[in-house]
Amino acid sequence: MVPPNNPSNSTSNLFRSTSLEKYFDLSNGNLSVKGFPLLYDTPSNVTFTPFSVICKYSESDAPFPLLQRVYALSHRGGFLGFSKDEPSDSMMNSFGRFIDRNFLSVFRFKTWWSTQWVGTSGSDLQMETQWVVLDVPEIKSYVIIIPIIEGSFRSALCPGNDGHAMIFAESGSTQIKSSSFNSIAYVHVSENPFNLMKEAFSAIRVHLNTFKLLEEKNLPSIIDKFGWCTWDAFYLTVEPAGVWQGVKEFADGGVSPRFIIIDDGWQSINRDSDNPNEDMKNLVLGGEQMTARLHRFEEGEKFRKYKGGSFLGPNASSFNPQKPKMLITKAIEIEHATKARDKALQSGATDVSMFEPKIKKLKQEPDDMFEEEESSLSNGSCGCTADNYGMKAFTRDLRTKFKGLDDIWVWHALCGAWGGVRPGTTHLNCKVAPCNVSSGLRETMQDLAVDKIVEAGIGLVHPSQADDFYDSMHSPLVKSGITGVKVDVIHTLEYVSEEYGGRVELAKAYYNGLSKSLSKNFKGTGIISSMQQCNDFFFLGTKQIAMGRVGDDFWFQDPNGDPNGVFWLQGVHMIHCAYNSLWMGQIIQPDWDMFQSDHICAKYHAGSRAICGGPVYLSDSLGCHDFDLIKKLVYPDGTIPKCQRYALPTRDCLFVNPLFDNKSILKLWNFNKYGGVIGAFNCQGGGWDGKEKRIMGCRQCYKPVSGAVHVTDIEWDQCMEAAEIGEAEEYVVYLDEAEKLLFLTPKSDPIQVTIQPSSFEIFSFVPLKKLGRVAKFAPIGLTNMFNSGGTIQELDYNEVGAGPAARIKVKGGGNFLAYSNVPPKVCYINDTEVASEWSADGKLTLKLPWNEEAAGISDVVFVF
Repeated sequence: MVPPNNPSNSTSNLFRSTSLEKYFDLSNGNLSVKGFPLLYDTPSNVTFTPFSVICKYSESDAPFPLLQRVYALSHRGGFLGFSKDEPSDSMMNSFGRFIDRNFLSVFRFKTWWSTQWVGTSGSDLQMETQWVVLDVPEIKSYVIIIPIIEGSFRSALCPGNDGHAMIFAESGSTQIKSSSFNSIAYVHVSENPFNLMKEAFSAIRVHLNTFKLLEEKNLPSIIDKFGWCTWDAFYLTVEPAGVWQGVKEFADGGVSPRFIIIDDGWQSINRDSDNPNEDMKNLVLGGEQMTARLHRFEEGEKFRKYKGGSFLGPNASSFNPQKPKMLITKAIEIEHATKARDKALQSGATDVSMFEPKIKKLKQEPDDMFEEEESSLSNGSCGCTADNYGMKAFTRDLRTKFKGLDDIWVWHALCGAWGGVRPGTTHLNCKVAPCNVSSGLRETMQDLAVDKIVEAGIGLVHPSQADDFYDSMHSPLVKSGITGVKVDVIHTLEYVSEEYGGRVELAKAYYNGLSKSLSKNFKGTGIISSMQQCNDFFFLGTKQIAMGRVGDDFWFQDPNGDPNGVFWLQGVHMIHCAYNSLWMGQIIQPDWDMFQSDHICAKYHAGSRAICGGPVYLSDSLGCHDFDLIKKLVYPDGTIPKCQRYALPTRDCLFVNPLFDNKSILKLWNFNKYGGVIGAFNCQGGGWDGKEKRIMGCRQCYKPVSGAVHVTDIEWDQCMEAAEIGEAEEYVVYLDEAEKLLFLTPKSDPIQVTIQPSSFEIFSFVPLKKLGRVAKFAPIGLTNMFNSGGTIQELDYNEVGAGPAARIKVKGGGNFLAYSNVPPKVCYINDTEVASEWSADGKLTLKLPWNEEAAGISDVVFVF
């Protein structure tokens, strides 16, 4: 973290300096940058104001070095505004038009989720665009336009006719109106697209003063660890016995999770028509719970009935690992039978009685299975206040049995449950608020979750009690041994802001309450934010939150029935994550979500998670694990060989469509401590269809794609520690999948590669070091791990005895590889001389043990 503000430095004196060149100009109906028109036919009611004219530096709580950095570049940016004759709660206006200019953008395709989109005209933009980057080769630069927040209004870009780029501003309440804006969008220019993102969001952070950048915050403890989430394993059937069985299976397989997330299904929820003191029964699939509300803050009955010690000792309770899948299978059959009945009704059938016996029979089977669940865990009374019962006893037993389990997190929705809090069941002032979906969102993808929430409304705790609300949820969790939360269903507040001062003011109250509770209960960092990919959240809700999802959910198959969705949806997920990281990564640590290790595309997912720079966690069903695959991602102690920062698309991927242009590979770049890495992924096969307004398969694109990889694809200057590595004269390149070593200089031709559908290659770049007069050496790392370079913890070159030497600390056990043009004179592992293998092609190999006493680290020395 950067140091805090230094009060002795007066911002008023520091920023009273010489004038700087102004890059933007709005005149004669054109918005120009460095004299080149960017937007034509800009309406006369649009204004441009330089950044420093509007920004009040002295009122910002940004760290002083950040203020200095923003001020030094303030001439590169400014604000766009517009005015109308009549005030309104929502209004649209053109900023001007552009055509025949490549752009990259991110837009909301659902309430919760955003993705990448490219085009060449303002008319190619999608609704709810969060930002757009324009390529301006005339000045070898890039310009970004970012809709932001002004007063009680938030904004988004959307398409207009004849190339016009439109701005849409809304308050979320008919009671909150305005007619003019001075700073409803921010515009910035830079020669480097990655600097562009950093500079622009830094400027907005200083201006709005309502959020913090990632560089200002501490990261959650799970950042470099392996974990397991219960969602895809159980859905809503999650229970203590199943969770215990899952953790045990990983431990028995040699990869103990360091964290688990007990996802949706653990809470005390019911519907308005249910007994207010009883939980809903026999829930299985997601969707069934979306009209339910939280009726108490403590754990649901399934967890309250847990008796301490139930799984410890010789007489531990047993669990059928097939039970969750059987329940899920039956629930899917019921869903299909119900849909068939409903379809018949919609087709005009007057008699659907023939469907009812089948549906009744299907429902009885899972009900019988749930009844069998009443076992030794119940023991009559739940005794939920006793230390030996409930979630507290369960987490204590988990930690007693599984010593490396550092963190146990649970899921909850921003408003408590999907349907919020049930009025009258807690001490809080709560009422069901009707939902209103904005016009922008009505043009996005149809979503079951939205339909269900709109149907039932949200039980909204009054914003004046937001502090109390979150503390009431989190304090009992802390006492029960829970160390963090996955906060989901975040972007629902915009539906219910009519009576609460609009979406901006309502969001501020809720996010401030959440932030205070995180600081009090979860060390300020114990949170993953999810279903949050909208500018409201990032500009208002991230003063404390430091990690969040950058993709939508992992879909193991297409819920709409496309059989090829099992393949192409996985590439779509990677595109979401990669391009969202460009902007979200400025504010939060990107989290690429879980996947299942036995999925047909599991290796494909694993390759991306290995270099994404965030935690690695799975959602494996019980008994469904590929431990060989998992061990290429995870050390035996549950930590991971994590890259140094978060992965981003390479520069040549910014203005292409790696999903369905039939030609582009998605390339991701990142750093290890002593090298760089590029992952090349074939994501072709599906994506957003603007006419259908949904993500669809594109079968004709699901084919091999060729491309080129070069060491200059890595943006070495984006990491101070890596800058020197980027200046090397020669590199050794290791191809993980091909198991090949290549050589490359900055002037070499690129490496040509062809990637099969749903496949990838990882390229590790390591500088070649000359040792003495003859030897040339480069350590690759453990090749039994996807991110081989991430296994190297320390590297030092110096003299040992009579000759030059390479000293390497390597974490992990397995096959160590280095390049050396000559064999070493001698090799040591942990001060013991050992034999190494060297071949004429320069491959130098060792077999390293897992050194338990030294946290898996081996000291390796090669003397030449």
